[in-house]
Amino acid sequence: MDLGRLKAAIEEHGVDKIPFVRMEATTNLIGGQPFSMANLREVKELIAPFKIPLVLDASLISENAYFIRQREAGYANKSIKEIVLEMMGIADICYLSGRKSCMVRGGLIATNRKDLDGAIRPWLPVYEGFYTYGGMSSKEIEAMAVGMREMTDLEIAGSSADAIKFFAERLIEKGVPVVTPPGGLACHLDAMRFIPHVPQSEYPAGALAAAAFIASGIRGMERGSISMDRDEQGNDVPADMELLRLAVPRRVFTMSHFLYAADRLKWLYEHREMIGGLEFFEEPPILRFFGGRLKPKNNWGAKLAEAFEKDFGPDC
Repeated sequence: MDLGRLKAAIEEHGVDKIPFVRMEATTNLIGGQPFSMANLREVKELIAPFKIPLVLDASLISENAYFIRQREAGYANKSIKEIVLEMMGIADICYLSGRKSCMVRGGLIATNRKDLDGAIRPWLPVYEGFYTYGGMSSKEIEAMAVGMREMTDLEIAGSSADAIKFFAERLIEKGVPVVTPPGGLACHLDAMRFIPHVPQSEYPAGALAAAAFIASGIRGMERGSISMDRDEQGNDVPADMELLRLAVPRRVFTMSHFLYAADRLKWLYEHREMIGGLEFFEEPPILRFFGGRLKPKNNWGAKLAEAFEKDFGPDC
């Protein structure tokens, strides 16, 4: 996090209008990049005098810990568990989706402050379930406990990150623009470098997701302007980055899957001029990312599919 901009935001908006500051362990919208332990501590030190809580999104905390161990001075000989505990000890609230690092349904909220615990508890039965189980079954809680222990194993914490690095390096060799250094959760294609002729008003990351599915059958996820809601005047809010997220969950893909994907994406990059923009034809007023529907402008999708079938045959 940019400390100067954070300080400026606090000064501009005032402490009363900032309920918390959130840090995300490997940040999805910037290509799965981690934060350093030093940065996490600096953020806490900056906001502590204002009594602003530090909230940690720990859904990919083991991957972030793995990157800290690899990249940050003083952590090469620490275990993933030690690094995870240090991160959680800095935060005031830590929440986690179990679907990622723990590979289980459900999640958790943890805090080391009694005042925050007291504020959270009354609302748990309203939205989730009683605070001893949070709406989860005992089977799910037991599976999450196993997943939390597993995610602190060095080989497991690094398995997805190392697979993403392998995949990204194959794409780089083929000239396909990806976010570097490779991060956690996914390999991210840089749509604005992949298809620079498609303006942000026509959703290049979404267009690239559609084109990649046509050329490979691989379902990626748009992380760009479609993920942003319109402003109060109904105007699009351009995202800082236009990325196609190709998620790499643990224990799912083999090396041949990555080589296949790299080969098909290379073909797509060589035919990138055929990719056009998208436009909404069904757009909900909020969270359009989840329920909106788009169509290709000038029927470019059918033309791309025709070119692909010509090169690979009708059964590919």
